[in-house]
Amino acid sequence: MIDVRIITLLKVVEMGSYTKAAAVLSLSQPAVSQHIRQIESSLGVQIFDHSHNRLQLTHEGEIVVHFARSMVALQRNLEQTLKSEREQIHSLTVGITHTAESSAIINALASYVNRFDKLSLKIITNTSSNLYAMLRNFELDFAFVEGRVNDPALGCMMLDTDCLVLAVPPDHTLAGQGTVTIDQLKKEKLILRLPNSNTRNLLVASLESQNLSINDFNIVMEIDSIATIKDLIRGGFGVSVLAKSACMSELRRGRLSLLTIENFSMMREINIVYLKNYEHLDLLRGIVETYRDRQK
Repeated sequence: MIDVRIITLLKVVEMGSYTKAAAVLSLSQPAVSQHIRQIESSLGVQIFDHSHNRLQLTHEGEIVVHFARSMVALQRNLEQTLKSEREQIHSLTVGITHTAESSAIINALASYVNRFDKLSLKIITNTSSNLYAMLRNFELDFAFVEGRVNDPALGCMMLDTDCLVLAVPPDHTLAGQGTVTIDQLKKEKLILRLPNSNTRNLLVASLESQNLSINDFNIVMEIDSIATIKDLIRGGFGVSVLAKSACMSELRRGRLSLLTIENFSMMREINIVYLKNYEHLDLLRGIVETYRDRQK
């Protein structure tokens, strides 16, 4: 159903080259060029800026590619839905942030899926902003995201609440205190999540609410992987501010100690986020129920 020229455009964007796209698609380069010109002529826009040494999308080109990807994703969803109806096989594509991936959510999802003989699950881990974009492009059925959702196109169902804590090795001098002051924290080597993560954003916002800056602290490393950060903490390379839910396994096994930061309340919601026209809210309620039953 999707026009072959749309497929050609997306492959050119993916490969960054007309020649490479032509080889992958088993087309001649002139045929690829013609497909792009036909799309441009039909829409009255220029998709690529040819003044550079490499292919670069124009602003209008970015819009065209955004909708082209949505069209392909919609067709894929249509085909999967029809296949599911014919074969009674149900498939879910779920997004999850790095923090949620490290918590009990994955286990709850696995437990829920195991109740059904023909329910398969694909999990994609990414940042919350990228997951929101994938939802809007119909590439995900739903996603687990920390924090409030401010997009009018998206609905949400609260799964749990979480908070940020200071994670230190169990033999750290602060480990037995339970609470750490800001002055004490300033003396520590911090290993933090990247600036585009919800965890980092919440920490920065909490500091700024008390007229503090993240630059007041000794940040020695910034890493995307929570598992790697926890390994580094256990190795004595620094401490970190992380979601409590992401550290519970290590806490129970005595591999990390968790402390609250004095006068800071860094609470947030964990939500299941979906497009507002999503039809399977009962499924989401079932996942929430499974998750909460496992927390008892």
